[in-house]
This record gives sequence, C-alpha cells and structure tokens, in this order.
Amino acid sequence: MRKLLGAILLLVIVCACSSKGGAGSYSWNKDYHQRLLTDFCLTKSQVKDYIKKYIPDVTEEQMQSWEKSGALECMTLDGEKRYFRNAGPNLFRIDSTCQHIKAEKEKQYQSLEGWHLDDYKNIPGIMASVNQSHGNYLAEPKHITITYTLTVNADAVPNGKLIRCWLPYPRTDIARQKNVRLISVSEPKFMLSPPDSIHSTLYMEKYASKGKPTVFQEKFEYTIYGEWHPLKPEDIQPYDTASTIYQKYTSQRATHIIFTPQIRQLAANLTKGTNNPLIKAQRIYRWINDRFPWASAREYSTIPNIPEYVLANKHGDCGQVSLLFITLCRASGIPAHFQSGFMIHPHENNLHDWAEIYFQGIGWVPVDQSFGIPTFLPDNKVAEFFFLGGIDSYRLIVNNDYSGALSPAKKYPRSETVDFQRGEVEWSGGNLYFPQWDYHMDVDYH
Repeated sequence: MRKLLGAILLLVIVCACSSKGGAGSYSWNKDYHQRLLTDFCLTKSQVKDYIKKYIPDVTEEQMQSWEKSGALECMTLDGEKRYFRNAGPNLFRIDSTCQHIKAEKEKQYQSLEGWHLDDYKNIPGIMASVNQSHGNYLAEPKHITITYTLTVNADAVPNGKLIRCWLPYPRTDIARQKNVRLISVSEPKFMLSPPDSIHSTLYMEKYASKGKPTVFQEKFEYTIYGEWHPLKPEDIQPYDTASTIYQKYTSQRATHIIFTPQIRQLAANLTKGTNNPLIKAQRIYRWINDRFPWASAREYSTIPNIPEYVLANKHGDCGQVSLLFITLCRASGIPAHFQSGFMIHPHENNLHDWAEIYFQGIGWVPVDQSFGIPTFLPDNKVAEFFFLGGIDSYRLIVNNDYSGALSPAKKYPRSETVDFQRGEVEWSGGNLYFPQWDYHMDVDYH
C-alpha cells in the first residue's frame, strides 16, 4: 500500500507540472535529486573538522560506527559519499556518549536546543488559571505583532518575470488564536486563503528587477492563548466510532500516516492491557519522549515516510516526532492530526510543529511531542504531561494539517511539500527552492 500511495503522489506532482511556462521540461526526479544535494552538501573532512573540536583524536572506526547507527547521517550521491549539512552538530545531539563529551567541554546541559526557562514561566499561570476557571481551558493571552519578510535573491528570476509568493498568515478558525488583524502588505493586490484551508496563506505577486532582490512583506497582529486540559482517565468517554471525526482521523493518509506492519505491532505493544484512550496516548507520548532525541532535520520533501525515518534513525525534529505520535495514535484508535506554525518565545522564535488529539466528551486538545516531559517546570509531578493536553501561549498557528493545496494553487511542487511555514515562491520557469530566498520575522510583544 505504501508504494502505491507513493506512486499516486508522484503522479499527482508530475501531472501538476506538465503544462505552460516551461513546465514541460520539469522533472520531479531531477528536482528531488537536487534537494538531496542541497541537504547533503558536506565532505567527510568537513564533518571531521567539526567533530575534532570535541573529539580531537576521532578515528575512522568511530566514524563508521556512527554512520552505521544513523547518528552521523550520510548518503552516496553521484558516486560520492556526502554528509548532511548538520551532521556534525546532530552527532552530539543523537549519540549519548558524544552528547556527554560536548556538554562536559562546554559545561552546560540543555534538554532542547534554544530553550530558555524564562519563556516557560507562564505555564504554571496557565494551569492555575484553568484550575480556577471551572471549564475555561484558555489562559494567559499574549498580544503579538509580527512583521514577516521574504526576500528573493537578486537575479534568481530573470528581469521582468512575475514572481508568485505565499506567506504564512495566522489562522482565524482556532479557538486559542483570536483577534487576527492584517496591518499592512507590501503589494497593493493580495489574497488571503479561505479560513478553513489546511494552510493559512497571504498570496501576492511582484515582477523581478535586474540586480535587485525582490521583497515581499506582511504585518499582522493577533492574540494567542495558552491552553490546558487537566485530563484524567475516568473523564474520557468511549468513542463514537461511526462519527466523521473518528472515521477521518483514525485512518491512514498518504504519505506519512501509514500503518505499516512495524507501526501496527508497535502501537499494539505500547497500548497492550488498556482500552482507555488517555492512557494509550500517554504511553505513546512517553515512549517517543524517552527514545528519540531532537536533531536538526533534512527537508521533509526528501523523506518518503517520516515516522519510519524516525524509527530507523532513532531521532527526529518536532514535526517528525509529531507525525510518529499521530500515526501511532491513529493506529491505536485515537483521532489525531498535525498542526504547525511557529514557536515565538521571547528568547527563541522558530519553525515548530505539534499535534492535536481528540477525546470523546472533551474535544480536540493540543499535544507538543517534541517538548516532551517538562523537567524544567518547578512542579514536574503535576506538570508531567502538560504538553499532552496543553500548550504554552507563545505560538503562531498557520497549519491545521499537512500537505494541503495552497490558495491560489501552486503550479510546481512546493519547497516544503509537507509543512508550510517559511513561505513558498515560484515563477513561470519553476519553483524557487530555499537557497534562492530567505525569510525574516520581527516579533513585538504587547
């Protein structure tokens, strides 16, 4: 089934690019190969130079061992062994011995890249507010203004050619994200996607000028709330298995939510002995948390099946572990779906993915698998599963699932075929891939 679904997806991609504007010469195989070359761009000597900063006497045997375990990611392309662009830093995140060596050398320990404890001080406030509210699960609102800029490199597109651009825009159909207001747009004509689109976008166009970068910019404001549901097993009702929600969100979906034999067996083992959906979800959540350290990810468009990739390579970034969690939940009869956008904590804003799962009688609740068991909180026992049923206030929600259609439709395969966060750009000659443009986000907190 997985091969069939993959073939269908590839056929859709190829057909979408088979007409007009030079599209007839487009080849997904060539595009895919170039994406791999972009991600796997380092030589062994370059990776070794990084490793030697922490392990000066690194040996060939060690290199081979790390490659075999998946801790040092590489592949052979065009007859040459090439290493992932973040292979060196990832080694010291994935391999426990290397992680300890780096921590000792730098005299610091971090559970997740970029975390700053001040950014999570509002979590106890969220929990306290919910406990006192008697049924209101939203708390600690933050009013935020964002100026988002996407800049296409000078001469990436020939002079006078039209550039089409999609920028991320805050969703208006999510209860914890309110008061969305567009303040300004760099182009006089633009289009917002329908509120129920999987990906929330602001679309505009601009002609390229020779020797000059092409700049697209939007400014908007919104209010975002933290959310927390103090879930208890006895509060969870049996599912209405005939409902639309249950049928849709416990099913397989190309290309990453596939119930392979490995997934089915793993889900059965993790949930053995209980029929309670909350206990099942907590077991899956803890199992992933305890086994898959965060590591910088290669582009999702180059991975045929992300949950299988995580299982095979024993690591994953936020979206990868979220898709593994979602797939295991669905295989266990728990409705689940993907959600993403940005984490916009005062000391760190970045692309970020999480999930939502559905409990009968309660509804959809957020799950941030990559934030895991929050040992950084003062009362860890109470907050052990805060991020299974809860989420902090510093978010920008853009996507309510993955791999949806953009509005208006894109002619070429997206740079990010799964998620939509940084934006997308194309012209009549093809898609503009990430090295051809950059993005920047200015965040103001009120």
